Amino acid sequence: MSRRQIPRTALALALSAGLFGLAVASPADASARNRKQQAEWQQQQEQKKAEQREAKQKREAEREQAQQAQQAQQESKREQRQAQRQAEWQQQQQQLAVEQQQRAARRQQQQVVESQRQAQQRQATQQRQLAREQERQRLESAQLQERFHQQQQTVQARQTRQAEWQAQVQARAQRQEQRRLSRARQQELIAVQQQRRASYGQKLVYQQQLITQQAAILQQQRRLNQYRYQQQYLANLRQQQLALSSQQYNYNNDPYFYTAPSYQYAYDGRNYQTNSYGVDLLREALNVGYQEGYRAAQADRQDRWGYDYRNSFAYRDANYGYNGLYLDQTQYNNYFREGFQRGYDDAYYNRSQYGTQSNGNVQLLVALLDQILRLRLLG
Repeated sequence: MSRRQIPRTALALALSAGLFGLAVASPADASARNRKQQAEWQQQQEQKKAEQREAKQKREAEREQAQQAQQAQQESKREQRQAQRQAEWQQQQQQLAVEQQQRAARRQQQQVVESQRQAQQRQATQQRQLAREQERQRLESAQLQERFHQQQQTVQARQTRQAEWQAQVQARAQRQEQRRLSRARQQELIAVQQQRRASYGQKLVYQQQLITQQAAILQQQRRLNQYRYQQQYLANLRQQQLALSSQQYNYNNDPYFYTAPSYQYAYDGRNYQTNSYGVDLLREALNVGYQEGYRAAQADRQDRWGYDYRNSFAYRDANYGYNGLYLDQTQYNNYFREGFQRGYDDAYYNRSQYGTQSNGNVQLLVALLDQILRLRLLG
């Protein structure tokens, strides 16, 4: 039985006894006892209320202590979680700092490696450019030497032929007397020839002005290789003009002017007659044109320029190699361009359809020369 139940049981027994006493006692005694019992009952009620208040206060105190303990425990847990989160955040921050340092170190290392790689690439590019420039200069030097050598050979060949002509004049005089042109015909040819040379000399001056204008256009287009080729062509024209203006030609000693025609060729829908000296110049016009077209196409390929032979100054000029002799200038120009186009095609497409190469020299196929001229030997 609990402590709270004991007073209640005692109170019940007392009340029972009091009531029982009232039943057997006298009325006066009963009244006194009732008052006493009532006083005791009130006292017990007050005591009971006091005990209840005390128990309630105790329960409230215990509940408050429990709540405080629970709050303290929760606060402790919050502090622990906060401390744990703070520790985790600091650890994350440290880890992030380490990772950032590592990334920065990797970036710096990559930058160093990339810088070294770029430096190596620049050095390799410079070396390749230097090698290409050296090779280009070597090729240009070789081409200039070869061209000079060819010109010397051409001059020597002409001088040799001239010397042979002069040496054979007396020996052939008797045999060719019947085939010689008349004196009047010789003078007629010489007069036409002198007029051609004078007209051609004037045209050379005009052509040099045009080529100077086109040189500026090529520089604007950054066609450096075509510009170099054109400058070389201009230098050849100037040498040609100098030779033409300084030379006093002896027409009477040139066999062309007294040798009868032995060949027939077709030009512009008509047939013309000439001798072997005129045929040599026709063939030379085709070959010189082929060589110049070949060089012009090589320059365009090196400049990465499109197929465009008609806009080449050499093609439009078509006078290199012409000295005003034997042929009308328009005929020489025509056959020069015939050779130029074929040489340009072969070089631009890197083939040998129309010509051959030997020791760096290019020339038209021999069979193609007479085919283009539609040459026929007179009976």
